[in-house]
Amino acid sequence: MNNIDINLQKTHIIEEDTIAAISTPFGESGIGIVRMSGPLAESIAKRVFRSKRGEVFNFISHHFHYGEIVDPKDGQVIDEVLLVLMRAPKTYTREDVVEIHCHGGYFLLRRVLELVLREGARLAQPGEFTKRAFLNGRIDLTQAEAVIDLIKSKTKESLEIATQQLKGILSKEMMAIKEQLIKDLTLIEAHIDFPEEEIERISLEELKKNLNSILLKVEEWLLSYEEGKVFREGISCAITGKTNVGKSSLLNVLLKEDRAIVTPIPGTTRDVIEEVINIHGIPIRLIDTAGLRGARDIIEEEGIKRAKEKIEDADLIILVLDGSIELEEEDFEIFEEVKEKKKVICVNKKDLPLKLSIEGLKKRFENDPIVFTSALESEGIDELREAIYFSVIKRGVRVSPEHLIITNIRHKEILCKVKENLQNGIKGLEEGKSLEFIAFEIRLALEAISEMVGETTTEEILNRIFEQFCIGK
Repeated sequence: MNNIDINLQKTHIIEEDTIAAISTPFGESGIGIVRMSGPLAESIAKRVFRSKRGEVFNFISHHFHYGEIVDPKDGQVIDEVLLVLMRAPKTYTREDVVEIHCHGGYFLLRRVLELVLREGARLAQPGEFTKRAFLNGRIDLTQAEAVIDLIKSKTKESLEIATQQLKGILSKEMMAIKEQLIKDLTLIEAHIDFPEEEIERISLEELKKNLNSILLKVEEWLLSYEEGKVFREGISCAITGKTNVGKSSLLNVLLKEDRAIVTPIPGTTRDVIEEVINIHGIPIRLIDTAGLRGARDIIEEEGIKRAKEKIEDADLIILVLDGSIELEEEDFEIFEEVKEKKKVICVNKKDLPLKLSIEGLKKRFENDPIVFTSALESEGIDELREAIYFSVIKRGVRVSPEHLIITNIRHKEILCKVKENLQNGIKGLEEGKSLEFIAFEIRLALEAISEMVGETTTEEILNRIFEQFCIGK
């Protein structure tokens, strides 16, 4: 069975059942939604919904209907709701879809969900609504992956990139490349199969020019991956230093909320705290770590161990020093820990008399920005944010996602395959290799493109992609 057969068979299986899930977050809210998709959605809705008018009710597609959810077993009213039926194919999944808009209590939503499950639906798997949209041809795989990026966006820029992908811009670019490669392959194979026939002559120089043009595009997209990863996942930024230098206070000031416990007692922070801030459109994952020193107990020892792990993995370090005292042995030990990392040096407690040697600091950290702050007085915080931002910009990240940006590791890996096949084809033309060899490399590139957009994708890859989604999307 080939990959396409797997997808077609899966589509057939899915269309036989109806799925349901709560599609709004856990907790209390004004409105909560229970969603169904599949052939039984309308009939289940008719059994559990009663119009406020008390008459025999026929749904109008894509219209809200006011009424009550009623248990058909005993007539008990569960909630007053708005219900909308959307008949296929003009729906998210291209199946019949029903949304029940309830009051937003979680127990109430569970009652409604349990009712529709009892009446014939089954609980949806993570991402199954979007998976059906893909399998039923409403979106391709790159657009389906963009949905999860859209949900997880943390800044305006990351939202724009996800929206761009959801609109199918990457798919259109890949399909344009595929169309050109198919044209070239058709001419090559015609000459291979019918060498004596009067077929349009193929220019090897023209073919090489076409492959080079495509290669340049692919290389440009691959170069965009690092910045795309930044917009999608953010930069991990560990706040480190010895105890009682004001790390947690800085975190709170940067976040503009009291996220970390702050006391004058050294070693207050025992565990790692992570939060995200937005600096000029780039998500910065701030990581407040335990102060580095000799551990006083087993709990602090574990906290310091985790702090060192986070420092090792971080993209950027904010090294916090106490400007009101001279450097101590613990500071120099920390300098060794972070000497290979990209850093912003933050001299905190500028509200107190300065005792730290700034000249010595500049010599030691000549390639790293030094910022003076007072977490207590909220001074120098804007300068610290700018120093973090420019340290990110030095990584080569552009600040506006106006161009096509690759953010997904799966897309990057596939583009690397396409790049390799194109390079092999071009090299083969330059070395005078047979047309059969050139055709083989072009076919491999075409297979990779088909895998990217989901035309030939295994069920294992699909499951790996959609299991990242929440249930209900």
